[in-house]
Amino acid sequence: MGKYPEALSFLEKALEMRKKTLPSNHTAIAASYNDIGLVYNNMDEYSKALSFHKKATEIREVILPANHPELATSYNNIGEVYIKMENYSRALSYFEQALEIRKKILPSDHPDLAESYNNIGETYDEMGEYSMALSFYERTVEIGQSSLPPNHPRLQEYKRNIESVRKKL
Repeated sequence: MGKYPEALSFLEKALEMRKKTLPSNHTAIAASYNDIGLVYNNMDEYSKALSFHKKATEIREVILPANHPELATSYNNIGEVYIKMENYSRALSYFEQALEIRKKILPSDHPDLAESYNNIGETYDEMGEYSMALSFYERTVEIGQSSLPPNHPRLQEYKRNIESVRKKL
C-alpha cells in the first residue's frame, strides 16, 4: 500500500494551512483537494476520493475558464474513480468532458489526448461495447505513435489494449 497514510497526513496539513491563509476558492486549495483525492483513489477509498475530486472541481469550475486544462484533469480524475467503482456511464460522461476540453486546447498529437481517448476506450471495453472501445483505442495508438517514443510503456499499453479488445470482437 505504500506510504499513503503518511502522504495523506502531509496533504491534509497542507490543505489546512492553505485554508487558513488563502481565499476559499483559491487554485491552491483546489490542488490540495485534488491531491488528497488521488491518494484516496490509490487507497481504494472511492467515496472519499470522489468527494475530494468534486470539491476541487467545484472550485475550478468557478474560478477557471471553461476550457482550462485543470478542469480537464478534474473531470478525468472523477472519471477514473467512477470506472473503479464500476459506474461506467458516469465515468464515460466525465472522460468525455475531459476529452472535449483537451481537444480544444491541445495539439492533435498531445499525449494527454491519447490518455483521454484511452480512458474512453477502457470504459467502453468494460461496458462490453468492444467496437466502440476499438475505435477509441485505435485513435489512442495514432496519437501515441506521433507523440511518444516507439518503446514507451504507455504506447505499448495502448497497443495491448487494441490486441485485447480485438480478441473480444
